[in-house]
Amino acid sequence: MALPLHAQQNTDATHWVSDELTTYVRSGPTDGYRIVGTLTSGEPVSVLETSGDYTRVRNTEGNTVWVLSGELQEEPSARQQLPVLERQVAELEEELGGINETWEERVSAMTETLEVREQRIAELEASNRQLDSEADQSRQTIRQLQARLDTQEEDLLIRYFMYGGGVAGAGLLVGLIIPHLPRKKRKRDRWF
Repeated sequence: MALPLHAQQNTDATHWVSDELTTYVRSGPTDGYRIVGTLTSGEPVSVLETSGDYTRVRNTEGNTVWVLSGELQEEPSARQQLPVLERQVAELEEELGGINETWEERVSAMTETLEVREQRIAELEASNRQLDSEADQSRQTIRQLQARLDTQEEDLLIRYFMYGGGVAGAGLLVGLIIPHLPRKKRKRDRWF
């Protein structure tokens, strides 16, 4: 039974046989053609043309066969991708290990820095408390000295008033007594 084939030419694009099933290939583009073999799951093939539900492909050995179009996929098979993905996983694990080490080093450095800063803060707070205590003592000493100074100023003023009053009183007394003292009379030697 010969069926007219309407074949579409396709560029020589690489496709892969699906990983999900065993793929039987035929000698023509319909179920009426006989099965001539199988393609290994994940095997890369080159698409030559498409007709209905079938696509004519060439495998890596150079054989040209027809396979159901639904059994082809455009991405590489899992078997093909597995080594690449395993290599990427290994690289990422190595990078992650490096990141973990780097992170642990950073955390350790930050912890040490934090401890040093906390110790420095504690020292500064202790120093600040000591300086506050010394400042309070200095203020008390200043108040005591100011009180003594004020008292000494008052004592000094009282002394000056007493000395001044004593001098004034003595002057007054002398001023009152001297006029009443007897005087020696002078001899009068007159030449003329």
